[in-house]
Amino acid sequence: MNYMGHYESDCNRYEHMQYRFCGASGLQIPAMAFGLWHNFNITSSYDNCRKLVLEAFDLGITHFDLANNYGPVPGTSEAIFGEIMKGDLKEHREEILVSTKAGYDMWPGPYGDGGSKKYLISSIDQSLKRMRLEYVDIFYHHRMDPQTPIEETVEALEQIVRQGKALYIGISNYDSETTEKIEVELKRRNLHCLIHQIRYSMLERVNEGVVETSKKLKMGTIAFCPLAQGLLTDKYLKGIPADSRAASGSKFFHVDNITKEKLEIVAELNKIAGERGQSLAKMALAWNLQTNTSVILGASKVAQIRENVQALDNTEFSDEELKKINNILSYKKEETKG
Repeated sequence: MNYMGHYESDCNRYEHMQYRFCGASGLQIPAMAFGLWHNFNITSSYDNCRKLVLEAFDLGITHFDLANNYGPVPGTSEAIFGEIMKGDLKEHREEILVSTKAGYDMWPGPYGDGGSKKYLISSIDQSLKRMRLEYVDIFYHHRMDPQTPIEETVEALEQIVRQGKALYIGISNYDSETTEKIEVELKRRNLHCLIHQIRYSMLERVNEGVVETSKKLKMGTIAFCPLAQGLLTDKYLKGIPADSRAASGSKFFHVDNITKEKLEIVAELNKIAGERGQSLAKMALAWNLQTNTSVILGASKVAQIRENVQALDNTEFSDEELKKINNILSYKKEETKG
């Protein structure tokens, strides 16, 4: 793996990864995708971004997850990925799944947010230009928009697929009721929602009902933040490291998110992971894959990707282990209610 000059892919890359059929489709997706939500922005080192993407691909991670507003500045993540695709991965395009999204605030004015046809069509066109691609494999509506009739959103998604700008349709951050509504409307147009992307981890299980609904509708499910922004690792058990996300000033995860109660839960989970011969992060990923088709990894260092993929070496849980874990997580639910 030479990342300094010309990139040559690892010829054994498909030996590292598991691939699973996504919902009722014939599309196989890797058990782990690589997300470009964090660490791909205007302050990021391009060389490091390149190393992360190429390392992921060399480990069999064929799915790269983006969104139009990832940055900051919005659009930066897609632009960086486009450079990497053009410079290193162009010849591998047919081996790669690229997904992007639109739904959150992107540009000023009334047409830069939501689920209108105006916004979604403009967004996919801009995303393709930034990524230097003719099409994406999956285009997600990033969030529910109660201000826009769901028929209009579906009309836009249909047009995007019919025009060949995306191969599959996905949704993200939908509740169960709206998930069912959009699938009904898609079916009326002889379309189907391939996949639902939801926040899901040992510490964030509020979307369990959404996962069940999605599976009932024969959609795949993919979890973002499977490590709860790093809380489901051992990094915070002895304090807050200076180079951690919590200490970075991130608007998505900060010191206030790390409570005494959560750390007690993490410490108990860490004990079980040790008994399994795994790090907590590996166990948390393996546990998540018991429920979801895939999980999305985030990383700032190549070593983090390598370690996370090793979770696939031990994805089996005994009934006793699952019972212990559920008891710990049930305790957390009670703490949260209190």
